[in-house]
Amino acid sequence: MRWLRQVALVLLGLACAVAWPADDPHPPGRNRVTLMPLWSPQAQFAGYYVGIDKGIYARHGLDVRLLPAGPGLSPVDALSQGKADFAVLWLTTALRHRDRGLPLVNLAQMVQRSSMMLVSKRSTGIRTIADMNGRSVGLWGGDLSIPVYALFERERVVVREVPQGITVNLFLRGGIDVASAMWYNEYHTLLISGVDPGELNTIFIADEGLRYPEDGLYALESTAQARPAITTAFVRASLEAWAYAFEHPDETVDIVLHRMREARLPANRVHQRWMLDRMRDLMQTPSSDTRPGQLVRADYLAVGESMKREKLIAAYPTYDDFHWSADARDR
Repeated sequence: MRWLRQVALVLLGLACAVAWPADDPHPPGRNRVTLMPLWSPQAQFAGYYVGIDKGIYARHGLDVRLLPAGPGLSPVDALSQGKADFAVLWLTTALRHRDRGLPLVNLAQMVQRSSMMLVSKRSTGIRTIADMNGRSVGLWGGDLSIPVYALFERERVVVREVPQGITVNLFLRGGIDVASAMWYNEYHTLLISGVDPGELNTIFIADEGLRYPEDGLYALESTAQARPAITTAFVRASLEAWAYAFEHPDETVDIVLHRMREARLPANRVHQRWMLDRMRDLMQTPSSDTRPGQLVRADYLAVGESMKREKLIAAYPTYDDFHWSADARDR
């Protein structure tokens, strides 16, 4: 698998990028760090669970503790308050909060493209973004609807916004004309709820020209600069853990289901396997020149310009200031 071979090359490069500092007060194996995922336990974050459960982080000198995540819990707040060392965020979220003064840096871009969708029933007659003008659209709260707002602003479409919760029930019951969905999650939930794919019209945000990479690993700039060896080890171990997860999908789904049951969440094996498979698709690098975990400069600039153009941010930092790497920390 090309992605796995690329990960091996990335890990080799990272291993040479920075050595453990001689004066590090925490010897390898005793460096405790905290990670906050973007949401509740599910296969979207399978690599991090695998990294802990299979001892991959431990082999890289890390004791990684996961912070609870989900409704009402913000990874951005956890970073800004010093509760989390690392967090999973979307690029759009990180740019918005960087513009507001929080010095976030991208450590690794795990998901290389957007999987966000707008889904409608064909019976509504909605086929295009323009058809959504004046219609009811379910939108998530907070930063997760930034890409949709950017798209509607660009197309000069005004919709009736309806808060969308964590289920697709409102859409299934006809309460909204259009639902927000992720390819790896809500879309498949609709399918296993009994909706025939032929009954749906789906529009991927990426197909509309908004290639907004989603899940990435982030930290405060001060954290990465103060602990470069630990930060590099965390990125290296995370990539290795995801590679293991994709190589061992059945074992990985078992680990995910265990985490979900611990959190007392409904756990569906078929759905979590679908999610893991889609995460593999989304983490595939766009070309042989792109390394796993790499934030592609062109993608970054395109997102920054789009958000600035649609007045979602006032400005964005240069790529080199935003994308942290150990070998560039002294620039």
